[in-house]
Amino acid sequence: MTHASRRWSFSTGERGRNRVRVFEHPRTSRIFLELYEDGRRRRVALQHRDRDAAKAKAEEVAIALRRQEPPLGAALQLQTLFDNYLREVTPQKSVSSQSHDRRAATLFLELFGPDRQVATLNRRDWDAFMRRRRAGSDGRAGRVHGKSVGDRVITQNLKFLHAVLNWATMAGDGTGRYLLERNPLKGFPFPKESNPSRPIITDEQYQAMLAIGGHVSPLFRLALILAHETGHRIGSIRRLRWSDMDFEHGKIRWRAENDKIGFEHETVVTEAALDALERARQEQQSIGDAWVFPSPGNPAEPCSRHLVRDWWQRAEALASVPRLRGLGWHSLRRKFATELKHTPLKDLCYLGGWKEPQTVLKCYQRPDEGTMREALASRKRLTGFTRI
Repeated sequence: MTHASRRWSFSTGERGRNRVRVFEHPRTSRIFLELYEDGRRRRVALQHRDRDAAKAKAEEVAIALRRQEPPLGAALQLQTLFDNYLREVTPQKSVSSQSHDRRAATLFLELFGPDRQVATLNRRDWDAFMRRRRAGSDGRAGRVHGKSVGDRVITQNLKFLHAVLNWATMAGDGTGRYLLERNPLKGFPFPKESNPSRPIITDEQYQAMLAIGGHVSPLFRLALILAHETGHRIGSIRRLRWSDMDFEHGKIRWRAENDKIGFEHETVVTEAALDALERARQEQQSIGDAWVFPSPGNPAEPCSRHLVRDWWQRAEALASVPRLRGLGWHSLRRKFATELKHTPLKDLCYLGGWKEPQTVLKCYQRPDEGTMREALASRKRLTGFTRI
């Protein structure tokens, strides 16, 4: 350094061949490594502030460049990245999230190829994935076209990819480095539906389905009541065990492993829900860790998501409820959130199993004429207002 105001830096190698520089950022004091690959300048943030270690790293990279080797280690391939993530991170998630991780990983491997270098992913790949998912195909000749999907499913897939890439920037590779220097897809926009379909089942429709529920299945009627009275996802409801019920205190425990967002919590429930559960317990003669909704083919397993979906569709037909896109089990969750919109958000989130209030406001609660009229009727007029 020749001037006191300059930050520390160190250079090694031959200019124009294998020149490498490490330096401290003037504002943050973070140490960066700078090199040239294929005529393009590349900067990498080192994950420490150790000057001696930074100098050693610069010399190591300069030697690799002189030998025409990958300067920052072997290029990470997509198959290796997904294998690591599915083995180390995915098992910590809920059952449904684990299934989604595996399905999404398969999609990306099919579309981009298992040998694709992760660092080379770019905006064109991002956009191509969205186009191909909307078309129901990955675009390769001879491939069977699958079902096209909407923006919500595509966003879920891309958020999984983002999570994997972000994890790789913090996961070590066993040699003191990280699996990935940076997320190459950071900042790219997710698709958004301009008018997402989020209908709410009416009380008349709910009562009609409840009336014929026993003709579909006694378990369907119980699931319908619990979805209506607790506001929880059907995925969490169908995985309830009898040991999760506290009849004495009128509570249900919702286990993290059965929840989409891994939210372990306990909620009070209504008399209607407790009565339905009590009747089902007497009919099933089950206790302990037995499933509240056992699979018809294997009581050791809970009902599948396919079965509860079929129940809903059969009930719609029997109750003469019009088939409407989005009017499924989740419409009861929206009904719950909207009918309890006067409840403090913190309490409502806990009752229905939401972690973030913004999710309730954005995706579940709906404006309704009755509430708006009540608000206008209760409006307080300002009096004694002083004009400034």
